[in-house]
Amino acid sequence: MTDVNSKHLENSDHSHGGLIDRLLGGRAEIVFAGLCGAALLAGWLGPKINLLPASIGFWFLVAAYFFGGYFTILEAFEKIRRRKFEIDFLMIVAAGGAAWLGAWAEGAFLLFLFSIGHALENYAMARARNAISALSDLAPEEAVVRRDGEELRLPVAELVIGDIVIIRSNERLPADGFVVKGASSVNQAPITGESLPVDKRPVDNAVAAAKAADKVKSEHRVFAGSINGSGSLEVQVTRLASETTLARVVEMVNDAETRQSPTQSFTNKFERIFVPVVILLAIATGFSWLVIDEPVSDSIYRAMAVLVAASPCALAIATPSAVLSGIARAARGGVLIKGGAPLEMLGKLDSIAFDKTGTLTIGEPELVETVPFGEIGADELIAISAAVEVHSDHPLAQAIVRAVEKRLGTSDLIATDFQSITGKGVSAKINGENVFIGKAGLFLKDDQDALPEDVAQKVTEMSSRGRSTMIVRRGSAFLGVLGLRDTPRASASEVINKLRSIGITRMMMISGDNQKVADAIALEVGLDEAFGDLMPDDKVEKIAQLSDQGGVAMVGDGVNDAPAMANASVGIAMGAAGSDVALETADIALMADDLATLPFAVGLSRSTSSIIRQNLWISLGVVAVLIPATLFGLGIGPAVVMHEGSTLVVVVNALRLLGYNDINQAG
Repeated sequence: MTDVNSKHLENSDHSHGGLIDRLLGGRAEIVFAGLCGAALLAGWLGPKINLLPASIGFWFLVAAYFFGGYFTILEAFEKIRRRKFEIDFLMIVAAGGAAWLGAWAEGAFLLFLFSIGHALENYAMARARNAISALSDLAPEEAVVRRDGEELRLPVAELVIGDIVIIRSNERLPADGFVVKGASSVNQAPITGESLPVDKRPVDNAVAAAKAADKVKSEHRVFAGSINGSGSLEVQVTRLASETTLARVVEMVNDAETRQSPTQSFTNKFERIFVPVVILLAIATGFSWLVIDEPVSDSIYRAMAVLVAASPCALAIATPSAVLSGIARAARGGVLIKGGAPLEMLGKLDSIAFDKTGTLTIGEPELVETVPFGEIGADELIAISAAVEVHSDHPLAQAIVRAVEKRLGTSDLIATDFQSITGKGVSAKINGENVFIGKAGLFLKDDQDALPEDVAQKVTEMSSRGRSTMIVRRGSAFLGVLGLRDTPRASASEVINKLRSIGITRMMMISGDNQKVADAIALEVGLDEAFGDLMPDDKVEKIAQLSDQGGVAMVGDGVNDAPAMANASVGIAMGAAGSDVALETADIALMADDLATLPFAVGLSRSTSSIIRQNLWISLGVVAVLIPATLFGLGIGPAVVMHEGSTLVVVVNALRLLGYNDINQAG
């Protein structure tokens, strides 16, 4: 209700409660509010029914002032010390004015409703915050570690990279790492939002996995806070406790609370202007006896009522309560949203651009066609290609290496002087000869107008069938063309249809792949259009262009797409669990390597935007009604009831987001 940024969005206890709050187990506000109500009832009703003399009743009303105003005064003085005159100050002035006029019961009633509303509001907001803080409780405090042949139980904070931790059935995993022994199904829902357990098995080579931990496949990788199934696992630790995916998510969600949405920034600016205006209006109302025929006391009473009516409590909490609840619900569903700005922006967009490889497709292409030229055979062609591509981490390169391992086992060919040519291909030397592998653009130089006819024809044929093509040249001789196919994700078409049903009207693909390949994949998954043959700089330019046309969200797999995501209205990284780059660069991170949570994120953002609009209409509407009503005689009591009631309404309305669900999200 007061100073939203410092009070409602901080992850700390009330700084103003002090010893009393600790003695009462953190319930001091609600206890004091109750004592205020009891004292008010005794002081007002006691003399009326002759249970108490008026003098004793008066001191009960004084006690009501003390209990009802204690926390309000402490908070107001803290604000005044920081040169802020906000809602608490207005309440104190109004209650003080009522006492000065002799309306002690009405002033105590004001403080009672304000304090009880304040306490209940804080309780409601704590529910949203607890949904976030509960994430940090997912990881166990201790772990069973095998060191020097012995099993030790140690605090998780003492784990070091390389430790082997033992996880028995139905235990929570204490650390990020990869499986070195055992097999089990692991419930990763707390981290990735995946509704079904994921099967885990040991890596083939623990030494190689440790050297490239961020590239370990999901079937081997596990995360702190996830829940083991029926099998036992031994996991090699790859991250310290403070650096796990869970720890990073908790940290970033907490940080997100302080990042304001556009609406929140607007309301904060509005408050800074509105509160002084209210004070001036109240002062002017207090002197209305100079221009209308009424007692001075009536004018001052009306001024106090105006202070109550115009206090923008509901407006102050309308946006942050919704943002906090939305971020908390998203985190529980495996979606990390970095603040109110992307949460609100995503809900307003109707265009989404997708990367192809690893986003719309599985990201593990297969070599499906091998066409050699001249006297070279297919096996020799892929052996030469693999000798070069083994030095690259590109998905297409890895597909060729896997194909050679499957067909030929090992090869004696060794490539040296490897170079990556951004967006076009690679080069290296084999037995002193230059070997180039890449798309057509790699070979179209100023001194060469076109590819040889047979090469160009084969590239065109393969591309028309949705193949990604790689041309191989040794020296000046073209050795052949390789055709690779990356299978679209099974969920891609369903996700596209779901997004369309919730109001996304334009969906497109941006890809560095051949335009025909991009068109084929786009048609298969149901996209509206595809932009192919894009270099990394071209992707950035295209996204910037789309952003200028009304805004666009960019969905990618984190690393290669970071520049494009940074230039989009909202950057969305999928498969972010365990990826520092994705977590750092994206505005929104889908923790699971699955598009299925994207409609959930978009739907939640739209619901959040809708609730923010509802809350603003409620809060502004009540103020708009109460100000003229108090000017024309509405008393402090009814004004307080409507005022505090509207504040609780907007908080409860925002808390509905904690229960948000859609048909694709069961979390």
